[in-house]
Amino acid sequence: MQQDTLLDTGAWPEIRRVRHELKLRDLDVVRVEPLGPAFVAVTLRGDALADFVSLSFDDHVKLFFDGAAGDAPARRDYTPRRHDREARELVIEFALHGHGVASTWARTARVGQRLTVGGPRGSMIVPMACAWHLLVGDATALPAIARRLEELPEGARVVVLALAGADARRALPTRASAEVRWFDTPQALLDALRALPLPPGHGFAWGGGEAAVMAQVRALLADKGLPRQAMRVSAYWKEGVAEHHEDLA
Repeated sequence: MQQDTLLDTGAWPEIRRVRHELKLRDLDVVRVEPLGPAFVAVTLRGDALADFVSLSFDDHVKLFFDGAAGDAPARRDYTPRRHDREARELVIEFALHGHGVASTWARTARVGQRLTVGGPRGSMIVPMACAWHLLVGDATALPAIARRLEELPEGARVVVLALAGADARRALPTRASAEVRWFDTPQALLDALRALPLPPGHGFAWGGGEAAVMAQVRALLADKGLPRQAMRVSAYWKEGVAEHHEDLA
């Protein structure tokens, strides 16, 4: 792999943040595709997607699910897995874990149903030309990880540490030079991260998953001397909390 120019300048990757106009879009389900026993991909379509923008694998949109009679809609954050403005289509991948409102909806999703989607509010664009990329996450982060791996250029150096049961594991196609390691328990993932020597040069670390685990991921990265501008760690969910999304670093 050619040496990244960031190594020559001694600079950490410069993250670009872009704000988007916040819009709500009412969309129709046009395809429902199982991705093994633990995930399902739902394709949404609508003319409102003509101006949809998602510039980063780390983007998230809010999905609005009908609540019980008299209750406000439940809202959940999800990664835009793939979108096609010309076809007016947006793909969301749902992890079928537990019995939350989103997982329950996804298990029974059918062509012709409607779903309201809000956002994304903005994008955090991490340069492709980093010396290395580290992606750490649990099953809920697999759509974002899969999108990033698809987008990275040939020869990019990337290490993936993924916490997921056997039913959630899948091929992660990429042109990058990738090392993908799977773990069965949070402790095994954290131990592997603790023992992992960061590659030379100025790279970027990303993490997404359960709040308590991601707090430890963020601490371990800091212990390795990674500056704040070279990492982004998010709590996608929190044990015992119905709606949670928090940026930790």
